[in-house]
Amino acid sequence: MANAPRPEKVKRKPERPGEILAAAFEEFVRHGYAAARLEDVAVRAGVTKGTIYFHFHNKEEVFIQMVRELSKPLHEKTEQFLQNKPANVLEFISAYLEFCHGLIFEDRSVREILRLLISEATRFPELVDEHTALFIEPIFQHLRSDLTAAAQAGTIRPSPIVDFPDLLLSPVMALNIFLLLFSDRKPLDAKLHLEAAKDLLLRGLLPRD
Repeated sequence: MANAPRPEKVKRKPERPGEILAAAFEEFVRHGYAAARLEDVAVRAGVTKGTIYFHFHNKEEVFIQMVRELSKPLHEKTEQFLQNKPANVLEFISAYLEFCHGLIFEDRSVREILRLLISEATRFPELVDEHTALFIEPIFQHLRSDLTAAAQAGTIRPSPIVDFPDLLLSPVMALNIFLLLFSDRKPLDAKLHLEAAKDLLLRGLLPRD
């Protein structure tokens, strides 16, 4: 049994793809796609460059799989949110803002993945479309349906917002940009920011006297 692999190697082998993708995330965040090097990913992950090529064909595949893997928890949380969303559209929007604000504040990977997708949108348009289809469009479909029904019932005033539910993401996008730009250098009152967003959007949807 002298040639049997050591237990730690057997244990680590299945973990390597995940470790590589976690290291790749840090390198892509720090340097961007074009400047990031697989050599540096290997060093950060504690593997050889050959190990990366054993699991992935090239840097492009590393980037694509990195986005997909780190987005899985977001997909699960989005599905769970939609399964338990309020029936009232104003309560739905309020809960949606709370959901998105929580993700942005608590999960660095959510902020950075969005930034990477925006910066590399022309290089990876299919990946952007995939991310949109999984995490954004399902929310928008519910919003369009609920906003239309609420406008017809008179709960909210008729408005083009029915056709542009993405505008309801404006406070979330502004928050994401602020945190990416300033990180901890400029403190932000998360609770107050959320209340301001709710006040702006929900009051704007109410019928006018």
